[in-house]
Amino acid sequence: MKKLCIFDLDGTLIDSLEDLAEAMNHAIARQGFAVHSTDRYRMMVGSGLSVLTDRAAGAPDSRYTDAVKQEIVADFNQYYTRHCLDHTKPYPGIPALLEELNRRSIAFAVNSNKPDAFSNRIVSALFPKAPFSFVWGKREGCERKPSPDGALGIMQGLGFRPEETVYIGDSDVDVYTAANAGISFCGVRWGFRSPQELIAAGAVHLAESPEELLQLILTVD
Repeated sequence: MKKLCIFDLDGTLIDSLEDLAEAMNHAIARQGFAVHSTDRYRMMVGSGLSVLTDRAAGAPDSRYTDAVKQEIVADFNQYYTRHCLDHTKPYPGIPALLEELNRRSIAFAVNSNKPDAFSNRIVSALFPKAPFSFVWGKREGCERKPSPDGALGIMQGLGFRPEETVYIGDSDVDVYTAANAGISFCGVRWGFRSPQELIAAGAVHLAESPEELLQLILTVD
């Protein structure tokens, strides 16, 4: 049985797609770029705000200069600060899963490419009773996932070894993050990306529900 679960945030613990889409559409529309459907953002999110901005604005584009990108990022941050919890909510069964992990004395943490301030704010708001041991969003000086910086930092900070840890996520970025950190991986089928993407990236264990995920956490090597 693992002693530490490191969770991806967006698409794994929370359904935040609508708020992310609305914030980015607001920001790119202000610069004259075409907006996208919420569903299309499923394939854009997951690699951090900088990459999301590139994808949403349609780079390469002669209008998409560094200065324009900086304005989009600033507008996104301003809008998302006000609206990041308008529609975002935990996936069904996630609060109960966290409660059961805590009951079994299994520590849990978040490692996200979402900016650190947003990650901490959202986790605190949506999981006020869940004792997360660590929330590690995108930080200055640390590479974004699939770099293992965050996962390794969490394990080091909490005193857990790779063999005691499992990484849980919904995208190929999460599969590669776990591999780069040398830890086991469990994928979730309810997230933003498809099970096929996870399998193609090398995922072996996929959960249909939080209840099934718990059983994987208790048994995965």
